[in-house]
Amino acid sequence: MALPWSTSPPPRAPKRVGMDHILLFVTIALALVGLVMVFSASAVVAGNRFHDSWYYLKRQLAWLAFGLVLLHVASRIDYIWWKRLALPLLGLVIALLVVVLIPSIGLAANGARRWLRLGPISVQPAEMAKLIGVIYLAAYLAKKEDRLQQFSTGLLPALLVIGAISGLVLLEPDLGTVVVLGLVTGGLLFVGGARWSHLSTLALSAVLIGLALVLTSSYRRRRVLSYLDPWRDQSDTGFQITQSFMAFGKGGLFGVGLGEGKQKLFFLPESHTDFVLALVGEELGLVGTGIIVLSFALFVTRGFQISTRARIPFGRYLGIGITTLIGIQAMVNACVATGLLPTKGLTLPFVSYGGSSLVISLIGVGILLNISRDRQAGREEMRQQSGRGWASRR
Repeated sequence: MALPWSTSPPPRAPKRVGMDHILLFVTIALALVGLVMVFSASAVVAGNRFHDSWYYLKRQLAWLAFGLVLLHVASRIDYIWWKRLALPLLGLVIALLVVVLIPSIGLAANGARRWLRLGPISVQPAEMAKLIGVIYLAAYLAKKEDRLQQFSTGLLPALLVIGAISGLVLLEPDLGTVVVLGLVTGGLLFVGGARWSHLSTLALSAVLIGLALVLTSSYRRRRVLSYLDPWRDQSDTGFQITQSFMAFGKGGLFGVGLGEGKQKLFFLPESHTDFVLALVGEELGLVGTGIIVLSFALFVTRGFQISTRARIPFGRYLGIGITTLIGIQAMVNACVATGLLPTKGLTLPFVSYGGSSLVISLIGVGILLNISRDRQAGREEMRQQSGRGWASRR
């Protein structure tokens, strides 16, 4: 006989789901280390060039504050919205990559045209292209994952889009960004279930295209030759990498002390951007460098854990793509600084000086944090459903 009133407990207020605090802590720690190292690396150069030793630090601090605001906003936006915005964002970034190539609009520096001036600041569309490319691929794979075994209707459309983005970035020129985007694309296609035969063919084609790009460019050939034997011409093409070696060598186990490095004094070029890890090695030693590397390893581990527990395929692909993007860029930067790869203009995420790279990376972390909320919400929902099922069986 059914009772006229309900015996079930009153509904509880929904439990507030927290974000992945370990991922957030690692990100903020790396960014704070970056502030310290950027100031240490750039104070003398900024004082000589701008008569303000704090010039680069103040700009990096402003970008960090702006990036943390966007990180917070991105962590609060349901990540499914990025799937809906994938095509509009793709159109926007392609337009920006075209605009930056116009001589009267795009800013050129060191032989490359990569920046757009927006009032007092400059932005780099290629940095945006990496994250938006990941968002597009995640949306595409979630929609077409049942067709990825087929080349013409599965892989080809995505490859054409990524190829178009890569072609525009190469015109700047910026081979490093194309390499990173290509590796992330290959990783996502592998995770999505593409055939090994297709992936191996794509990898071989990428190697051949890369060789062609190196052989047809004099400065790229010089970089490869200096990579093979940097000490042969240490005053010219091998200067940067040999100075990086000297920085690591001087640092030893514990470093010469924060702010006491000498390679940053007009010896090591780009010591606050591409080669900031060499300065870490000199001033903080092998221990400091190892902590940075382990921090990125922890970041990648947490990112993959968050991604694989997302409730929908788009969340999994998006999380894996963002984690792979940041992890590969960190790995390539570290390999360049230690001479394991030829010199490329890639920053160390969160640590190197550069507003566009820092802000885009922090937005990516914000998206990952939102996916971590989804993962925890999913586990809470399953527990609640399990509890309701047990109560009904009683």
